[in-house]
Amino acid sequence: MPGLIKAIEPFRFYTRLHLSELTGLRASTLGQLSDMIKQVSGSCIYHHTHRFLQQHQYLSPEPPNDFAYWVSKVLGEDELGERLASIDTVQFSTIRRLRDKIVATIEDYLKNNLSAKLKFAGKGEEFHFIKSVSFVLPTNYIAYNLREFTDIVKNITIDSIYFHIFESRLRLEKKTNDFSNWIETSIGDKELSDKISKLDPYTHTLEDLRKTIIKIVEQKLRD
Repeated sequence: MPGLIKAIEPFRFYTRLHLSELTGLRASTLGQLSDMIKQVSGSCIYHHTHRFLQQHQYLSPEPPNDFAYWVSKVLGEDELGERLASIDTVQFSTIRRLRDKIVATIEDYLKNNLSAKLKFAGKGEEFHFIKSVSFVLPTNYIAYNLREFTDIVKNITIDSIYFHIFESRLRLEKKTNDFSNWIETSIGDKELSDKISKLDPYTHTLEDLRKTIIKIVEQKLRD
């Protein structure tokens, strides 16, 4: 049975604790916003594009990012806000590429909307840059085969699922999530790995992701 195939390397589950930290940096105009996005740390970009997912872990579908919200609600540039909100985060495997896309979207808009350069946020409405600080901690859970893997996924916290699905792929600049990587490299099942890898994590709640992953692996075990 596939579930009894012993992994070359066992899967160790991790979890993370998250803190938000003010950087002291802020922007009042679109030009300043673009310049700051170029300069701030990757953890800042991560925070402002994934904050909603971290704080509202049971909601879907994909929420807008903080940049889109500020541009629309504070500066009143709805068209640009829509462009920023429509950026498909899941297409980007690195923070660097996501950052470049956001900057390019803002700068392209400014080229064709000169009046937008003159808009300033009111006092107290500036965009404040915040960075995400994560502490990664090992859990006591270790899986040596697919059966153990599914049993553990049923019981780990959603913080652990978030780490292995989101943070490992984007913030740590891995091409795929930890679960898919382990199933392919240690279990040797690329077909199963691809099924999990192709899930769009931004259109599911974390609990939905848990249930979907379990369903996919258990179907494989039955087959």
